[in-house]
Amino acid sequence: MADQDFYEVLGVGRDASQEEIQRAYRGLARTYHPDLNKDPGAEERFKDISEAYAVLSDPETRKRYDAFGADFRQVPPDVDPDEWRRARAGAAGGARPGFGFGFGSGPDLGGGIDLDDLFGGLFGGRGGFGTFPGADHEAQIDVTVEEAYQGTERGISIGGADGTRTLDVKIPAGVTDGQRIRLAGQGGRGGGGGPPGDLYLVVRIVPHPRYRVQGGDVSVDLPLSPWEAALGTSVAVDIPGGEAKVTVPAGTSSGQRLRLRGRGLPNPRGKPGDVYAEVLIMVPAKLSRKERHLFEELAAESSFDPRRRR
Repeated sequence: MADQDFYEVLGVGRDASQEEIQRAYRGLARTYHPDLNKDPGAEERFKDISEAYAVLSDPETRKRYDAFGADFRQVPPDVDPDEWRRARAGAAGGARPGFGFGFGSGPDLGGGIDLDDLFGGLFGGRGGFGTFPGADHEAQIDVTVEEAYQGTERGISIGGADGTRTLDVKIPAGVTDGQRIRLAGQGGRGGGGGPPGDLYLVVRIVPHPRYRVQGGDVSVDLPLSPWEAALGTSVAVDIPGGEAKVTVPAGTSSGQRLRLRGRGLPNPRGKPGDVYAEVLIMVPAKLSRKERHLFEELAAESSFDPRRRR
């Protein structure tokens, strides 16, 4: 994704509203989700779409992306975007290579930009570098709802001054959206013998065509026929852990939420989340002659008025 523009991936303008970004993502996700599209390139396309949405749907992350572009994950916190751009321009124009982010070998970058000012005086004064710890870095890692439920292992590539390295990361079962996973000593290099910083992976649970996740709870639609809702039934519903039976009481209406206690995401430190099956009453798009006759009989017999206030 480094050479792709997230706005172009979603097909929206840079001034798009959050609603427009969400709408664009949902349309693309329905087209390219691997569960719905078996084309060999659909899965990779879906990953690109999910990464773009994960960045642009978060106002703070989007702000950093707008300010720093493809470098937004590597730029330390609190760096002024204007100073960053001037520093990058200075490096491109011939500043001395070989230090940190590619700006130069000493704290004076030229053009009035001083790394002591830019990075908070970590360099031990203009006369020489002191010992200072490496910067903590942050990166996003996307996981599916199923991976969040079961846990998974992932190999990730991290670029740095020493080249690209691959880390094996264990994603524990029960991770939630926004949770940070700390990889000690995998951040920026320290200077003068200082310790390296840490790398924090921020978990982003990618939107799913069936499941909606909030914390450890998972919601899923439960389509029912009118007679199932009226008479009551027991039906199977797919949940992240497999399949579960849902008991539907007689007289259930659309919008009711049937709770499956403890069947949501696991929680290593406490109670697991719940699954909520949200009822959607569906009617046949086309009735047979007998079905129409039966519905007409029911309409003539029943005194039920769904619009009457109760």
